[in-house]
Amino acid sequence: MRKLCIMAMITKLDEGMQPAGEHEVQLELLAPKITRQLLHDVCVMYHANRRVGTVRTKSRAEVAGSSKKLYRQKGTGRARAGNRRTPVRVGGGHCFAKRPKDWSYSLPRKAVRSATRMALRLKIESGEVRVFDQIVLPAVKTRHLATLLNASGCGGQTCLIVTSDIDVSLIKCARNIPGVSVIVSKDVNADMIVRHRHVLIAVEALQYHVSRVTTAS
Repeated sequence: MRKLCIMAMITKLDEGMQPAGEHEVQLELLAPKITRQLLHDVCVMYHANRRVGTVRTKSRAEVAGSSKKLYRQKGTGRARAGNRRTPVRVGGGHCFAKRPKDWSYSLPRKAVRSATRMALRLKIESGEVRVFDQIVLPAVKTRHLATLLNASGCGGQTCLIVTSDIDVSLIKCARNIPGVSVIVSKDVNADMIVRHRHVLIAVEALQYHVSRVTTAS
C-alpha cells in the first residue's frame, strides 16, 4: 500500500517581509513522524550541557586553623570541642565540600539531528514558520530589522532567524533586539527552535534539512 505524503503550505515573505505567496514542503521528507519523548530528551541534553558546574568549597582539611583540640575535654564547664576546623564552628570547613562537576552528556548524533527536524515540523504544523528568499536591510541598523519583524507579524515576540550563510549585518542588527536570534542552518538545533515562538527560515536553509534526510536514506 502506498503511503500518503503530507504536504504543508508555508507563508512566503518578500523582501519587505510581507506575505507574497506560499511555499510547499513535504513533511514526510522533513520528518516521518514526531516523537515527543525524543524531542524532550534532546532538549534536556542541551539544557544540561549549558549548566556551569564550576563550584567549589573548602573541606575541613583545606581551611586555615590548627588541628589541636581547643581545650581539655573535662573541667571547663563548656561543651566538649575538637579542633576549630570542624564544620559546626564559624570559619570551619564544609562537611561535604562541593567540587566542580561536569553535567554534560551526549545523545546519538542521528537522534539529535532527527529531533531538530521534528522540532521544525512541529513548528510548521503549528503555523509558526515563515520562509523568505533574503532579508534586505538598507543599513546596518537595528530599527530596520525591527520594522521588518513587525511587518512579518513577529514583532514583540521571540523569533529565530535561520539563514543559509553567515550574514554579519543581520547578526549585528538582531543582537540588540530581545528574544531575536540569528543562526546558520547547519548550526540550528531542536532546543533553539522550540524556545522561540516564531521561526523565519530561508528557503535554502529549509531545503538543507530536507536534503539531509533524502541523502541519508
